[in-house]
Amino acid sequence: DVILCHNILEYVDDPCAVLRSAARASRDPSSIISVVARNQAGEVLKAAIQDGDLAASEHNLTAEWGNESLYGGRVRLFTAESLQAMLLESSLVVTTERGVRVLSDYLPPKASRSDEYKRILELECKLGRRPEFAAVARYRHCLAHRAGAVTKDGA
Repeated sequence: DVILCHNILEYVDDPCAVLRSAARASRDPSSIISVVARNQAGEVLKAAIQDGDLAASEHNLTAEWGNESLYGGRVRLFTAESLQAMLLESSLVVTTERGVRVLSDYLPPKASRSDEYKRILELECKLGRRPEFAAVARYRHCLAHRAGAVTKDGA
């Protein structure tokens, strides 16, 4: 079983409650919970690079909440540490962590997303696996399982 929790935590009042519910719902020890959440560091770069808003960029360095540019309103920002702590508090253990959208949001208009799609995707995958680039990605993707569950490789 796979439980998806993608781009939800940043919009709810109690992200830990959502994660605890996901942990309870994963009854099979081999179940995976896939979590994608807004990365605070990515929002710092987005505000500066994409929006040219240095005040928002500086604000996002320490902010728990940012501004949702697509829908409006507030959006919760997560550091790697805060997301890990919430997962652990919810009895979930992270097995894999990656960055999502490391550079694609910052490509100049002259870079054709349709012509270069395959190349952009391959580069995003490479960068997302490397911790130094994942740290500044727009989103953090974690695969987790219930604490005490046995994964297929026996770990």
